[in-house]
Amino acid sequence: MRIPIFQVDAFATRRFAGNPAAVMPMTGFPPDDTLQSIAAENNLAETAFLVPANGDYRLRWFTPMVEVPLCGHATLASAAVVMERLEPGRGRVVFHSASGPLTVTRSGAGYVMSFPVRPADPVSAPPGLAEALCLPPGEVLVNAFNYMAVLETARQVRELAPDIAKIARLDRSGVIVTAPGDGIYDFVSRYFAPAKGIPEDPVTGAAHCMLTPYWARRLAKTELRAFQASRRGGEIICRLVQSRGEKNLEEKHRVELEGCCVFYLEGEVEI
Repeated sequence: MRIPIFQVDAFATRRFAGNPAAVMPMTGFPPDDTLQSIAAENNLAETAFLVPANGDYRLRWFTPMVEVPLCGHATLASAAVVMERLEPGRGRVVFHSASGPLTVTRSGAGYVMSFPVRPADPVSAPPGLAEALCLPPGEVLVNAFNYMAVLETARQVRELAPDIAKIARLDRSGVIVTAPGDGIYDFVSRYFAPAKGIPEDPVTGAAHCMLTPYWARRLAKTELRAFQASRRGGEIICRLVQSRGEKNLEEKHRVELEGCCVFYLEGEVEI
């Protein structure tokens, strides 16, 4: 069986920046172990698998090691593939995923994604976090997915050299490190997820579902310009917006993430 494959640099305006994702359109999902093997062979932070569904698409994401419930940059890349290659000229697409329906809309040269907020609670630093980061965080928040360590300066975030093996032993699958921005950015961040096979993710949409509500409250603004300070680096415009028709107080907001994509590779794989 031959399957199309696209490799797209997401949250980037030039090649070799942002976060590369593989996007593979299919007529149906093969067994999970096949999807996992393909993702491991691609050896990118994420491989997105798309299946048409009544005018929308079903979407699943795999790291080289595990399936994940939400991935921002691979969703952005999937939207670019749908709107630029599969259905040129299309301006909006809905992906049905483990995190519910995710809507992506064309916006100028980029795309805007609507994602669920990931609320977080302040906690004391868990055992091993300061040692893993090689410095004590000023503030720590947590949710079911990640710890978030808040540092004082963007320079600390940019120069951080954490112990990846110690991060992998924490009781969350990833650690976000963030600080107030410098220059044109409201905040900067980095994301480490060795337990998922990603020592450092270049640009992480899902992490900004936790970052955006925190910085929106702290800076008293609902639109923020963010930079993920990995080696490749990537820019994201983040918005905290009111949800419509949500009765659950935790779901009264959603996060909009806006970014651009650049195509790097187009071809086929044989399995």
